[in-house]
Amino acid sequence: MPNAQTSHRLSDAQIQSYWEDGFLCPIPAISAQQCEDWRAQLEAIEGDWLDNGLPRALNVYKRVNAHIVMPLAYEIAAHSAILDVVEGILGPDVLLYSTEFLIKEPRTKHVVTMHQDLAYWGLGEIDGILTAWLALSPATPQSGCMDFVKGSHKSPIIPHEDSFDELNLLSRGQEIKVDVAQEDKSSGALATGEISLHHGLMIHGSGANTSDDRRIGVVMRFLSPHVKKPNNAPDYGVPMRGNCDTGNFTLCDAPKGLFHPEDLLLYEEIRTEQAKVMMAGAEGKAEMYR
Repeated sequence: MPNAQTSHRLSDAQIQSYWEDGFLCPIPAISAQQCEDWRAQLEAIEGDWLDNGLPRALNVYKRVNAHIVMPLAYEIAAHSAILDVVEGILGPDVLLYSTEFLIKEPRTKHVVTMHQDLAYWGLGEIDGILTAWLALSPATPQSGCMDFVKGSHKSPIIPHEDSFDELNLLSRGQEIKVDVAQEDKSSGALATGEISLHHGLMIHGSGANTSDDRRIGVVMRFLSPHVKKPNNAPDYGVPMRGNCDTGNFTLCDAPKGLFHPEDLLLYEEIRTEQAKVMMAGAEGKAEMYR
């Protein structure tokens, strides 16, 4: 269950700012010491499991639904400081939809092109999904922090193009078919332990990491369990708070252990169903992430 600690609930002014701008940051949430501990655990997993006979490359598990097979990812997403903030936007019923470790290595050229999250998730143009982004290391303009286009969440889904560029960290290399001027971008810079929130329709992206440290972000997507997928397509979530048993999602438990065999089977089931939606219409590629 989520950790018990002092409340980090959003103020009315912060909630209003989120709905007006489509994003909110920076929000102090986690202590630097806790982030240092989590980073050490993550990097130990990277060292121990890189070539340890997993069915898929370690990076795939880090990038897609890490909370299903990595207790560390679940622990971070279930932290009360993060859930208190999320509840301010989604309300008392909170479902964990996905978690990933999004890492840019130092002095590399990987980027995230400007895009909208909801363009490929098959959830429609909804308000009931929220991304919380935690910095385990500083996310600065130099290390490739996110940029947001203020107010863009008030627009519908914009057409995207797929590039499958190896330097693009998105699953399809997707990018909106609209040029975003530099002056229209708002920086989402975060210190270690701070989080940002953004709406599923928010246009956002990030540049390369030109710094000497890894830029490590934990990307957590939370849903209201009252959201319904079009055509009742199967989908999955982990209950975090309140009443999540609405029948709209298959409810999953916390992972049984690090890459536990039963969790790996569930992971493949979820991946298969979600790929049918997220990779629909992709030409020449059928895999979510490499």
